[in-house]
Amino acid sequence: MTHTVFVDGQEGTTGLRIHDYLSKRHDIELLRIAPERRKDAAERARLLNAADVAFLCLPDAAAREAAAMVRNPNTCLIDASTAHRTQPGWVFGLPELAPGQRERLRASKRIANPGCHASAFILLLRPLVDAGLVAANAPISATSITGYSGGGKKMIEQYEAGGDPGLVVPRPYALSLAHKHLPEMAAHTGLAAAPVFMPIVGPFYKGLAVSVPLHPAQLPAGTTAQSIHRAYELRYAGERFVRVMPLRDPATLEAGHFDVQGCNDSNRVDLFVFANETQVLLMARLDNLGKGASGAAVQAMNVHLGLDEGLGL
Repeated sequence: MTHTVFVDGQEGTTGLRIHDYLSKRHDIELLRIAPERRKDAAERARLLNAADVAFLCLPDAAAREAAAMVRNPNTCLIDASTAHRTQPGWVFGLPELAPGQRERLRASKRIANPGCHASAFILLLRPLVDAGLVAANAPISATSITGYSGGGKKMIEQYEAGGDPGLVVPRPYALSLAHKHLPEMAAHTGLAAAPVFMPIVGPFYKGLAVSVPLHPAQLPAGTTAQSIHRAYELRYAGERFVRVMPLRDPATLEAGHFDVQGCNDSNRVDLFVFANETQVLLMARLDNLGKGASGAAVQAMNVHLGLDEGLGL
């Protein structure tokens, strides 16, 4: 069976990669808009309503406008913007979020694709909140380092042009503490409040790692690194795209540093638990253009259509 797909905003980083994934598949018919008609609302509406699945790879306001154009009840929208990630009526496009999430994705025609930082953070925290190992009201902080491709075309051009000494070092940003991923990081973990979150863009194209430190005061009595690691093993048993690494991963410790790019060119997330006798450090890494964006969107589409979840990934 062939499914028709339209990528609205296919010229952007995420849209181009989704297009690349799907153009290699024989079960997908890609609907294309003529370059000169990309801003033609009537033509975009026609293609959106003609598609079985339409990906919205647009800024938030444009994504809301595009969603309002859809009248066909059979069109499934998968929105890669932040516009709908905590909105009623939209299902969060992270199949591994919780038991029953895949059933919700199959049943819904409105899917909000997760953010890259948020995906890593949520996969680290949600199992622990659900298991009672991290209290919903615990004060949580997180740091994320990511490649510059996450900043979109303009940032990619800045880095690849070279010549700016300010771009050869890591750059913390979002220091107003109002990063656009924060609402979903709270809403989909079960935390009562968003974390104190500092993202950092590094001088490399792609790859992302989120780290979350946990102190004894943040954990219920009796919680150990072993119990945290076991919670991950139980939650993600059988998940093809989530790999729980060994406790205090010996390969990483032997190398002496963490490989932020270790999941590049994959749709995989690796989860780590490092610890000493009094402290725990949780880490998750992924490809910010794969599982952190386009790969996640295609995975959600596969789930919605009842296909092999890893098809094309």
